[in-house]
Amino acid sequence: MNHASESARIRNHPRYKDLVSRQRKFVACLTAATLVPYFSFILVAAFAPHLLATNFSATSIINIGWPLGAVFIVGAWLFTGLYILRANGEFDELTAQIRAGAIV
Repeated sequence: MNHASESARIRNHPRYKDLVSRQRKFVACLTAATLVPYFSFILVAAFAPHLLATNFSATSIINIGWPLGAVFIVGAWLFTGLYILRANGEFDELTAQIRAGAIV
């Protein structure tokens, strides 16, 4: 079987559109969950920096901005891990089912 005919069968498989739809929705949610807080942080830093400069306590030298920035970085790593878990599980399983159905 050549590659072009297998690709055409996969694209015409009824579960292929379901797979693509699930992946796109999941990626869109993770992207929004990453970018909305990040850009909010940048906008607050630009237009109300005093909010991020607030110290945790009167004796603290650490302001709120540093831990928030670290949380965004760790959150991006966690979202990447979440995507990998789902891609290696649900999405790979659906892909294998689609390929098996397309090869027959």
